[in-house]
Amino acid sequence: MSSPRRQAPLSIDPYTQNGFNVRFEWGANGATAIAAGAGAMIVVDVLSFTTTLSVAADAGIEVFPFRVRDATAATFAATRGAMLAVGRREAGDTGVSLSPLSVRRAVADGTLTSSSRLVLPSPNGATVARQLAETGVPVIGACLRNASACANWAVRAVRGPIGVVAAGEWWPGESLRPSVEDLWGAGLIIDALAAAGAGPMSPEAAAARAAFRGVGRNLAMGLAACASGLELANDGYGDEIAVAAEVNSSRKVPVLTGESFKAA
Repeated sequence: MSSPRRQAPLSIDPYTQNGFNVRFEWGANGATAIAAGAGAMIVVDVLSFTTTLSVAADAGIEVFPFRVRDATAATFAATRGAMLAVGRREAGDTGVSLSPLSVRRAVADGTLTSSSRLVLPSPNGATVARQLAETGVPVIGACLRNASACANWAVRAVRGPIGVVAAGEWWPGESLRPSVEDLWGAGLIIDALAAAGAGPMSPEAAAARAAFRGVGRNLAMGLAACASGLELANDGYGDEIAVAAEVNSSRKVPVLTGESFKAA
């Protein structure tokens, strides 16, 4: 008796999550992997880029994501007629930084208005968003504050799979540190996508959703107790965490159009 023929392996890229309409991955490399064929990509950086972006979007501020805060960022801001967000310590109690509270204060005192432009550097969320913009896929900036709004808009406005990317943080030496706050944020968005009828979801997306459901009512405490939250608190910025925990408080959907995010 002849031995059974072995089937030739399927020639598919195992990292694209092809065949699933809701996808999930980490960081810039993960974003590239799942962007192929996507109708939209949702970037999540809870502490703090996309949370600060959502506060700016609430006020109608146009936000330009930028990779680094250096001389090139200052030049870029000057050529766009925009304010450049500075470091938290440099900003103090009156300047604008990556802190969502700094944007909220600047709106309250009139430093930033609905006609303002803001360059917001971030090595995490902003970097991933700018990279994805080069693919031509619509990019949405989402966090816990606007998760449901972003999910519902994506389901209504685009056709094709939706990828959710947790930006993560960095270890010393610039290797990706998966951060639980971004996992929870992505999980909430995936949960909202499922509620809006999107699917099927990849195993990776299902795992992120399960992580969010697992934290449940302890989300705010989890944000404060996780590594990124403790890092903020140790540096004296723990009061920002309460803004990040304002779940579904915003209905604005920041969409990256060209170089900048504008509220859809």
